[in-house]
Amino acid sequence: MDLGLNGKTALVMASSRGLGKAIAMKLSEEGANIMLASRSEDALKTAAEEIRNKTNGNVHYTVCDITNPTSIKETVQAAVEAFGPVDILVNNAGGPPAGGFDNFEDDAWQKAFELNLLSFVRAIREVLPHMRKQGGGRILNIASSSIKEPIDGLILSNTFRNGIAGLAKSLATELGKDKILVNTLGPGRIGTDRLTELDQIGASKAGMTLEEIRASKAVSIPLGRYGQPEEFANIAVFLCSGANSYVTGQALLVDGGLIRAL
Repeated sequence: MDLGLNGKTALVMASSRGLGKAIAMKLSEEGANIMLASRSEDALKTAAEEIRNKTNGNVHYTVCDITNPTSIKETVQAAVEAFGPVDILVNNAGGPPAGGFDNFEDDAWQKAFELNLLSFVRAIREVLPHMRKQGGGRILNIASSSIKEPIDGLILSNTFRNGIAGLAKSLATELGKDKILVNTLGPGRIGTDRLTELDQIGASKAGMTLEEIRASKAVSIPLGRYGQPEEFANIAVFLCSGANSYVTGQALLVDGGLIRAL
């Protein structure tokens, strides 16, 4: 299948590692021009070199603090200057701290809001003029399986990830006339550094080893294992591609069947 990504410009946020990097890798394999963005220049440089070496693709990077509106504006401009108007925006961000309601005061809520929801709003605002001018685009928001079922001990994530799904649903209606497709993709238990961090917290609380906690979690997944970042990226790339011409406003999970909620 021709995904129609050759020569397209893709801006992938929080892409120096984990799911963002995996998505950028797959987009590059399909011929898209890639602008990586994250806070760490060293990590970005390493990721860009790895992607170029594997795909022989056109990959640039720029340092971006996604909690800073000026930094987001400059990141979008850097992508435009490098490759031309942005065709694809992959909104992504690291997760907020784990904990329950009693663990957080206003400051933590405000920081999680700016990291996990307002940053998405700001990035979309910056790319929309370019997408509208060229007659279409794709926006993919990376959230969590908590958009379907809350995860115990992650109240900040549960709250703002659901805001992302609501944002995408509303934007799909507003932007349909502009041929801009907007979707949300939620990872289940995908083998990233973030999941390792959460598993280590869970293992410590349960008095288990990391391997034991992972085995206990895998039992609840119908496919019997954690997913790989590349498997998640395969679905993300389709939703970002020209082959996806009629899926918008949807919140999809890549979770091996973990979440039973409709």
